[in-house]
Amino acid sequence: MPKEKKPYPCPEFGAHLRELRKEAGFTQESFALAAEFDRTYVSGVERGERNVSLISISRFADALGLHPSRLFEFYKTEDQ
Repeated sequence: MPKEKKPYPCPEFGAHLRELRKEAGFTQESFALAAEFDRTYVSGVERGERNVSLISISRFADALGLHPSRLFEFYKTEDQ
C-alpha cells in the first residue's frame, strides 16, 4: 500500500519561523536585516508562499542564533 504524501510543508515552516522570530524579539524588519533579506521575502516565507533554499535556512538560523535543525521542529513523521 503506497504511503500517503505529506502536505506541502511551506506554510508550517513559515508559521514556525514566525514563532521563533517573535520569541527572539525580532520584528519582521529587524529579522530581515539580521538575516540580510528584504522584509517582503521574510513575509512571504512566513505566509508559506516561498520555498526556501538551504542557504536561506542557514541565514535564518544564524540570525536567530539557532542550529538550522531547530527550524524543522514543527515537522513530524508518521513514527512520532
